[in-house]
Amino acid sequence: MLADFHDENGDVLDQGIALFFPSPHSYTGEDVLELQGHGGSAVLHLLLQRCLSLGARLAEPGEFTQRAFLNDKLDLAQAESVADLIEATTTAAARSAMRSLHGDFSATIRVLVDELVRLRMLVEAMLDFPEEDIEVADSLYRDSLLQSIHSKLLQTLDTARQGSLLREGAYIALVGQPNVGKSSLLNRLSGEEVALVSEVPGTTRDVVRQEIQIRGVPLHIMDTAGLRSSQDEVENMGMARTHQTVKRADLILLLLDASKGCSAEDEKIIAGFPADIPHLLVFNKADLMGTPHTDLNAAGCYISAKSGVGIEQLREKMLQLIGWRNQESGTFIARERHLIALKLALSHLERASALLKQPELFAEELRLAQQALSSITGKFTADDLLGEIFSRFCIGK
Repeated sequence: MLADFHDENGDVLDQGIALFFPSPHSYTGEDVLELQGHGGSAVLHLLLQRCLSLGARLAEPGEFTQRAFLNDKLDLAQAESVADLIEATTTAAARSAMRSLHGDFSATIRVLVDELVRLRMLVEAMLDFPEEDIEVADSLYRDSLLQSIHSKLLQTLDTARQGSLLREGAYIALVGQPNVGKSSLLNRLSGEEVALVSEVPGTTRDVVRQEIQIRGVPLHIMDTAGLRSSQDEVENMGMARTHQTVKRADLILLLLDASKGCSAEDEKIIAGFPADIPHLLVFNKADLMGTPHTDLNAAGCYISAKSGVGIEQLREKMLQLIGWRNQESGTFIARERHLIALKLALSHLERASALLKQPELFAEELRLAQQALSSITGKFTADDLLGEIFSRFCIGK
């Protein structure tokens, strides 16, 4: 309704709309009154102060979403996606966060949990009624369910990794000897002059960071100090930071001079890379060669940071090496805790597969797998499945 908003003296502060949302038909599931004013900072401040003087208080950070979670309007994964939607830095991340908010991720987890409950009921029935002969069909159904859950869990984990990339992005370290074009490549990838380019070796003394987007995936590019032997204390400090940056990267781009190839010094740099972090050899200054190379191959790729030759192919290779497969249409946003929970559930499920002949231990691993999955949405089920067994299984027959 259209209404006047009055101060303590009865004077009109503003004119706007008062909307009442009765429970449970509101965002929080509680009675909610929303006042919509004209939006100026001064008049909104006056209106807010009037509400506080009448007994209202300021909401705590995230309180509305917390109330929605506590009132079963949202599960935990959906509640987290609200913050992810607000903080999204790319359109792809925003769309994926909205899919999570609509419940796509939660629905996938619920399907897995439901199948685990079905499998647990079957196993518990076998344990609770040992006097009944366990038919071959029951064992085959158990194995079939276990395989189905395992396959779906692997697929869910893979999709969650894609969603984590959209949310967190990946860190790319530009590494190489001085004057191979690291700063020029950073400028080319970012589309602006963010790093100082000079013919003088050792110009870059500290790590220069810049965020870019490739197909909606945020990438944090880190231009590092050139690696070489030096007596300059400041330059050595910069190289020490280069080594620290490399250890935290998701992908290392080793830049080389295309006309010189991979030298013995470059081989030493490669030998110092962490074994668990992928790296790519990027041969820069390909435009200075007689016949520029633009093909990607196992040895690396040829580019020109100056002219742009091979840059698009490099972008595609970067996405491939960080694990992106362009599945945005079916991707939901995912956080690190979601990945940890999914991996934990998978490990329990795989341990269960090895314990088929030890039904008590098999049942316990299934329970732990369900507990890990349920932690994603915040929905926990009772450990005692006997009621479910009697309601959904006809034991007497």
